[in-house]
Amino acid sequence: MASSKNFTEVLIGGKVFTLSGFESEEYLQRVSTYLNHKLEECSSSDGYRKQSAETRSILLALNIADDYFKAKKQGGTLESDIEAKDKEMYDLKHELISVQIKLENADKALDKLKEENKALQMKIVQLETEMKNKKSK
Repeated sequence: MASSKNFTEVLIGGKVFTLSGFESEEYLQRVSTYLNHKLEECSSSDGYRKQSAETRSILLALNIADDYFKAKKQGGTLESDIEAKDKEMYDLKHELISVQIKLENADKALDKLKEENKALQMKIVQLETEMKNKKSK
């Protein structure tokens, strides 16, 4: 089911525009707020204000493109970080499983040694009893 197209009036550079899109009205307002911020940022420069309207438009577009590429690079870096963390987590999980298996094997070996020790202790008691019986005869 397709979303309905939204229309909203926004103020950009002191002029009212009607924006339309499938995004929410809130999103469209955020886009216009961002654009107003960039306009204000550029307009604060004397060199920008002295340029022709066409040059100012190109400079504004360049500033927005710069923000886009920086955000895209940061997104790529974050994706790489996530991939690295996922691999590290995968490796740690496998290491944990390996250590758990070793621990289980060590527990089994310990149980076996305890059983052997118990049997040997019983054998000692048995032999000591036999020795006492031989001495008493």
